[in-house]
Amino acid sequence: MIKDTIKKLVKVFGPSGQEELISDTIKDMARPYCDEAYNDTLGNLICVKKGHTGRRIMFSAHMDTIGFIVVAVDEKGFLKVANVGGIMPLVSVAREVVFRNGIKGVMYYETKGARDATNMPTLPVMYVDIGCSTKEEAEAKVSVGDMCVYSGNITDMGKRMSSPYMDNRVCCAIMLEAMKTARSNHDLYFVFTVQEEVGFRGAGPAAYGIDPDLNINIDTTLTGDMPNVQAMDLYIGKGPAIKMMDSSVIVPMSVRNFMIKAAEEADIPYQREVLRAGGTDTAAIQKTKAGVLAGCISIGTRYVHTPVETVDMDDVNNAIALVEVISSRNDIPEQF
Repeated sequence: MIKDTIKKLVKVFGPSGQEELISDTIKDMARPYCDEAYNDTLGNLICVKKGHTGRRIMFSAHMDTIGFIVVAVDEKGFLKVANVGGIMPLVSVAREVVFRNGIKGVMYYETKGARDATNMPTLPVMYVDIGCSTKEEAEAKVSVGDMCVYSGNITDMGKRMSSPYMDNRVCCAIMLEAMKTARSNHDLYFVFTVQEEVGFRGAGPAAYGIDPDLNINIDTTLTGDMPNVQAMDLYIGKGPAIKMMDSSVIVPMSVRNFMIKAAEEADIPYQREVLRAGGTDTAAIQKTKAGVLAGCISIGTRYVHTPVETVDMDDVNNAIALVEVISSRNDIPEQF
């Protein structure tokens, strides 16, 4: 079941700022399992399961993806693009992309153009070829300001899966699955945020409107289990990670201890995450209003921000279990 959900979500178009299609998809899937589902002004999708204590637990996962935006069309019909979020030119060359209207193209680069220190082409000399010969032909299909995303295959390797946009559709799938069975005395808010990839822009306003007593964000993270990578004590397949710190947030001791206790008492395997660089919506939510107690469940993911992001289903299923357990607890922290 969770594999089917992941496969469905990773295929839906939804780069930062254009999340309408993925929001509608998730909303349709969530409606049978929540009391209310609505979008706020920025486009965050908020699904509510009502309790009776008056306390609010918010789970959040961003639904936007990285992508490219058209900045110019040349006389031969080639599209010049800029990044939307953290694009790596190294893995974008010779890749297929797709626009919201279904137009497909391929990415390449000017062979005489600028290169970086590793002799790879830089994004300003890359372009998208949509099969046109003139500016007019191309502009009949695509306009400046249109966005495209990687169009890639889903590779099912049994216990592991790979595709573009596991970041962060796999965590959206985790929230959808947990929503089905989560039970709580508190109000549960499952929030699918917008524009995380361009600076955590949606999560703060969503949290401001909800004013949760506790937020648990869910996002992907790097791993240290590949050849010759920077040291990191985190491995796919060994359980979801409880974030200690990244470059954007330090998780309060009360929150991390609460999450660890929840995992241990339910016999859910977990890891501890310290991410040297990078961040999540947790940081934006933590700084909302007078401050929000906020933590993060991380899914170890190989090859983040590439067309072959890879996750382990054991981590996914254990993350679902951890969300369900956290939902059911009455001892949610009240102070740092």
